[in-house]
Amino acid sequence: MRKKLRVAAYAVCVRDDRILLARSPAADGTPEWVLPGGGMEHGEDPLDTVVRELDEETGYRVEVTGLLGVDTFRRVFGRAGWRGPVDHQGLRIVYEARIAGGELRHEVNGSTDFAAWHDLAAVPELTRVRLVDVALKLWRERPRDGRVFVPPEA
Repeated sequence: MRKKLRVAAYAVCVRDDRILLARSPAADGTPEWVLPGGGMEHGEDPLDTVVRELDEETGYRVEVTGLLGVDTFRRVFGRAGWRGPVDHQGLRIVYEARIAGGELRHEVNGSTDFAAWHDLAAVPELTRVRLVDVALKLWRERPRDGRVFVPPEA
């Protein structure tokens, strides 16, 4: 079985009790809200990754103000054809950031198609990925070890 590790960096940007999220299609095409951020390029520092990704997905320039923690998940994906299944592990580094400039805009031809501010109280009602809950729990609790438990996605 092939093994794959993906390292990514994301940011929690909260302003006036609202969080900045981006919209991305799930595997089945259903739109879901995600934390802005994404995969590191080879040789890239994770802090540079999160700054680049926030600009690409939201139009904002951000200043990273802290490291909140990390989240990891592992899943086996079946694949048809000669390559077979993949044992995938994702390592997600979660930062806190503040908006330092730029204008809110939507990504074109990228992994997301829309960016918006959402009231923190309304987040539980959104169709969202687990990482949004992980990141908000990290932001609220600020655990010393940088880890929180949020049940895995079904």
